[in-house]
Parts: sequence; structure tokens; C-alpha cells
Amino acid sequence: MSPLIGLTTYREQAAWGVWDQRADLLPAQYAEAVVACGGVPVLLPPQPAEGAAAVVARLDGLVVSGGADVDPGRYGATPHPRTAGWRADRDAWETALLDAAEAAGLPVLGVCRGMQLMAVRSGGTLDQHTPDLVGHDDHSPGGDAFGTVAVRTEPGSRLAGLVGEAVTVNCHHHQSVATHPGFRAVARAADGTLEAMEAEGDRFCVAVQWHPETAADVGLLAGLVAAAAPGSPE
Repeated sequence: MSPLIGLTTYREQAAWGVWDQRADLLPAQYAEAVVACGGVPVLLPPQPAEGAAAVVARLDGLVVSGGADVDPGRYGATPHPRTAGWRADRDAWETALLDAAEAAGLPVLGVCRGMQLMAVRSGGTLDQHTPDLVGHDDHSPGGDAFGTVAVRTEPGSRLAGLVGEAVTVNCHHHQSVATHPGFRAVARAADGTLEAMEAEGDRFCVAVQWHPETAADVGLLAGLVAAAAPGSPE
């Protein structure tokens, strides 16, 4: 049977057809990539955190998707002037999903905001505006454009086994992970920005700052789907 992969979603004001109202949505590339890798995508909109364990019990894998900044209060920081639009409902829901996924041993992939939330959940912190550190906007050039960033992976890591020792990725992040207890740093950009981390141990628990769903080679999502497949040793 094809593994069931949960995809967390945005909840935003959106317009389509004759409608302009709050909607639960996610770029279709996520679901399309999961299907291309042999999985069945299921959308997981923000909801009360108490339901997370019941949801995870029905899933084979989880993707924590990109989106708005994480609330700085979750890691004890004052908001930077460029930090905005955090969503308390998503922060709480996705944190509960990660808690339940860890308890169940569920394979997890964090994408962009997902990586940042995973770091914060583990007791880590974020750099709230990466251009302040690196002196350029290559990681998020503005608007709906992705930045093209060259990344080198850590030899021997799970990530390197999935994407190789070097990869050019599509990024859209103005924040980045500063500290990440419980995770190993496994990829960096040339400017030193942490671009990926993974948990120690056998469980597939990988997070990247880039957007693998936008690439023709969706090796990361293929790795997640393989780890989530019935009968997988993970």
C-alpha cells in the first residue's frame, strides 16, 4: 500500500472564483511531489493541538511545510523589525504534530519554516533576519522569487545519501536556524548559513531550509516516502 503522507497547511485569506475568504491552502507542488514519489498526500490544516496524536496514528509520514515566521516568543526572543505575520495556530498545531510523530516514531521532513519550528521545538533559537549576518539577500531575493543557493552536505549524513555531496537548491527564507539541540548540522551554504539538519538515530527526521518540492529531483521527498512505506525498517 502507498504510504499516507501528511502535509501541514497555511490558513490565510485567499481569493478564487467568486470567493474571498479564509482558506486552508498549500502550494500544489508539495502534493504533486509526494504523488510522484509514490505516496498519498493528506492536507493537515491548523486545528486544536489535542487532535495531533489521533491524526499521526493514521499517517505513515509527515511533512511540516513552509510558511510564516515562527513566533519569537517560543524561543524567548524579542521580535526583529522584519519578523512578522507569525501564526500562533500553526505553531501550536505543528509542534503538537511533531510531539506525536516523535512518540510514534513517524518519519518527518521539515521544509523551510518546518526546519525552523523543529529547531525551536527542540529548545533551539533562530537568527531572525539572515541578511543582517551574511550581508546579502540571496536566500530570499523578494516577492515570489526563489533564491538559488549552492549547498554542501556533510559526508556520511542521511541527507548526503539522498541528494549528494553538493546541490543547488531553491530557497525563500529571511530567517535561519542558529542553535538546534538534538540535531546534527548536515548542510551549509557558502556564506555559512545552516541549510539542513537531521536527528541522530535510525528514524528519518530531516529538515532543510530549502524547498525540495520545487525541484525536478525530489530526492528528499522520495527518501521520506521510502521511510514511510509499510515494511520499511525505519
